[in-house]
Amino acid sequence: MEHTPDSAVRAALDLRVVFSRLRRRIREVAQDADLTPSQESALSLVGKHGAATASALAAAEGVRPQSMATTLAALDRHGLIRRAPDPDDGRRQLVTLTESGRTRVEGNRQLREEWLARAFQDRYTEEERQTVLTALELLERLSRP
Repeated sequence: MEHTPDSAVRAALDLRVVFSRLRRRIREVAQDADLTPSQESALSLVGKHGAATASALAAAEGVRPQSMATTLAALDRHGLIRRAPDPDDGRRQLVTLTESGRTRVEGNRQLREEWLARAFQDRYTEEERQTVLTALELLERLSRP
């Protein structure tokens, strides 16, 4: 078996930790007190998919369909999603964002993007930002199959 260099092991661990912290921090920026993190995540997912079934959303989120059903019920109570019969299969319902849900998703996205841009501006020099951009080009390879 081939030995994995220590630098690869360290890079993998450090990257996972930094991404986890950064993801948590970005979510905190626009976190709405009336939604749980799972509800916020599902709301964003509905926004990405446009129209999807609860089971497709559950699969995309990696949760049980029952958990997604509970989450969607809460989003429905907040008036952020609507459910309508699937025109191709009346037994299923398609979930979409309401205007209020769309406004919330887009507003949160904008807040997060603005926070991140300001953080790069305030915490890094131009040279450091260029280094980050170069590193991101390299890291992009990890996202390929």
